[in-house]
Amino acid sequence: MTDENRSAAESPGGETAFRTQGGLELHQGQRFGQGQSRPNPAERRTANAVSPARRHRGPVYAALDLGTNNCRLLIARPHEQGFRVLDGFTRIVRLGEGVSTTGRLSDAAMDRTLEALRHCAVKLNDHQPARMRLIATEACRSAENGTEFLTRVKSELGLELEIVDRRTEAELAVTGCADLIEAGAEGALMFDIGGGSSELAWLDFRGGRPKSQGRMPASIRSWQSLPVGVVSIAEKFGGVDVTPEVFEAMVAFVSGHLRQFRGREKLKQMIANHSVHLIGTSGTVTTLAGLHLGLERYERQKVDGLWLGRGEVDGLIRALLGMPFERRMAHPCIGRDRADLVLPGCAIFEAIRREWPTERVRVADRGLREGILISLMDADRGQIRPKRHFLRSRTNGR
Repeated sequence: MTDENRSAAESPGGETAFRTQGGLELHQGQRFGQGQSRPNPAERRTANAVSPARRHRGPVYAALDLGTNNCRLLIARPHEQGFRVLDGFTRIVRLGEGVSTTGRLSDAAMDRTLEALRHCAVKLNDHQPARMRLIATEACRSAENGTEFLTRVKSELGLELEIVDRRTEAELAVTGCADLIEAGAEGALMFDIGGGSSELAWLDFRGGRPKSQGRMPASIRSWQSLPVGVVSIAEKFGGVDVTPEVFEAMVAFVSGHLRQFRGREKLKQMIANHSVHLIGTSGTVTTLAGLHLGLERYERQKVDGLWLGRGEVDGLIRALLGMPFERRMAHPCIGRDRADLVLPGCAIFEAIRREWPTERVRVADRGLREGILISLMDADRGQIRPKRHFLRSRTNGR
């Protein structure tokens, strides 16, 4: 579902972490626009092994999000009202490359994704989570061989992924990002720009705001899953040489889908008369945040929760439109893997901004994985500790 690298990067097996809003603790150290290294599985097992002395600190939970563009894993342990990240992995795999035209996952895309999932299987075996949820989103939902691919993943790696529907995807994103909605806001429009689809959720707090982050989806008044994402837009319009005219064509295409949003006009009225802001969770908005801050090395604690004003976003998009492809590739906040996707993502963002103009947007460097972890932990709080779930050790693809 989400389009680009964000949140916890592949990291050592220890528990060093930093705190963000709402008690979430996540590792730092990821660089914008750079692919992850490909460690030897045996080395990763050694690096990530959890000593028996640490296991008594509470159950371990895991969340995996396999989207159209990325494969992401987060492993954490409950800590106070949030959680402490033990390990993470993220890699751009472009699983959904070509699906918008062929309707099928390609052999090359599936091979890339299997390699990334093999790293995830190693980490899961190392940490032995008590509970986990492994999900696949738009690429596997829409490809005619998506289910067949996940059967292969289970057979070769012992990982059983579920294809979630679009509403579940939107609810998990809301749960993961709810902690960043401004305390005094009467509503928010959350959007998640993915590789093959983009989710929007209108949250209305005028009847009361849930006290628990895990119950925030109860405030969703309307939601929509757009059948457009950065990969599909790039394949339709091109992402290398994006002129202002091509960009406007992208925006117009997305705007046509937004007209189907239930409660579209009522949301406009609420924005005009009440305190409402946008909150964006995707590589598109985190990239814009990095550009705004002039970052040369990714610093999650500076990006997550950052506010961007309307004029600031306007200027950032103009700057990107004026940036040649080669310069986008060389820019530390974009990189080779995302140089052709950043402007399609901006076009989706721009269509949302024009439809529902607000003065500010808040950047969220969190999403589905965090939503899964919060949901699993909330379900277990006050209950008997669940039995440990041991994965089959089948990380070599045999």
